[in-house]
Amino acid sequence: MVTPKKDPAKKGPIVPTQYWHRTEDGRIQCDLCPRFCKLAEGQRGFCFVRMRQDDGIVLTTYGRSSGFCIDPIEKKPLNHFLPGTSALSFGTAGCNLGCRFCQNWDISKSREIDTLADEASPETIARAARELGCRSAAFTYNDPVIFMEYAVDVAQACRKAGIKTVAVTAGEINAEPRREFYRHMDAANVDLKGFTDEFYEKTCMGHLQPVLDTLVYLKHETKVWFEITNLIIPGLNDREDEIDAMTRWIVEELGPDVPTHFTAFHPDWKMMDRPPTPASTLTMARKIAIRNGLRYAYTGNVHDEEGGGTYCHQCRSRIIGRDWYVMTEWNLTDDGHCIFCGTPCAGVFDGPPGSWGARRVPVRLADYSR
Repeated sequence: MVTPKKDPAKKGPIVPTQYWHRTEDGRIQCDLCPRFCKLAEGQRGFCFVRMRQDDGIVLTTYGRSSGFCIDPIEKKPLNHFLPGTSALSFGTAGCNLGCRFCQNWDISKSREIDTLADEASPETIARAARELGCRSAAFTYNDPVIFMEYAVDVAQACRKAGIKTVAVTAGEINAEPRREFYRHMDAANVDLKGFTDEFYEKTCMGHLQPVLDTLVYLKHETKVWFEITNLIIPGLNDREDEIDAMTRWIVEELGPDVPTHFTAFHPDWKMMDRPPTPASTLTMARKIAIRNGLRYAYTGNVHDEEGGGTYCHQCRSRIIGRDWYVMTEWNLTDDGHCIFCGTPCAGVFDGPPGSWGARRVPVRLADYSR
């Protein structure tokens, strides 16, 4: 666990980071993510929270967070990880992508560290999650990759307290830090934002291949439970052939058991000129995914009880019913087998389902400081 120091500019605690090297021209290159920002003294990277200071790269937002609330785990979205339970959710500031459609732009694109009003030590977060009855803590709203040192320390504190940790991420991280980051995570939802590099470059200011590499790594080299989200934007990544190629890749490279969520876009930030995604487009995507062999395909951000339900891939019975985030049906044993035919459902199941429902409850973290 790292020990934060006070930032002389009074913009938040700082900690040294590990993944960087000096370049021949005197700059320091950050090696955390595929952006490879090269920084002179005092410069910040694209993410804004990692900065060159004292001939190294430091994280400037350690222990400062915002937006603490209790969410249903299904909102991450994770439909196969401790269903019905609650997650203590929070984010920091900044992001290593530049998605024009970002729905949390006020956090991810923030350049004001002072907006992070809550001083949140890892131990305080773990204590709050335990006392609030949450089964997990979720790094969300912005990508935890950019505050990796803080996220890892929180995960370690949560593990000691019996709390799981969830990373909601775009998957843009390099191989060496990826191994260290996911060594401490229990679950993840990875945004696979599209399936062409053109979409990633023009719309997200990123690249597709690092995300695919992260997904393959999670599947074949870790025990992290993960699900995929694909936000479908009209006219940009909603072509049938692209969805067909993406879902075929998922089945071939990751297997049929990775839950995949097709979610609706709504106009936001720098993309106010696009219409919301029609529900029919999500239904189309889900049908293509199922046709290509995905066993668990979902629609999201729309009211669709059929598209929100989980079905046994053997007997096709509905084994989990959902109305938005409210569980309406449960036909699994405590260890995740279909009660009708005995076939196991892929996921992390630990006893009866929770009953948190759709509530979203703000949390004042200072109440849990000691």
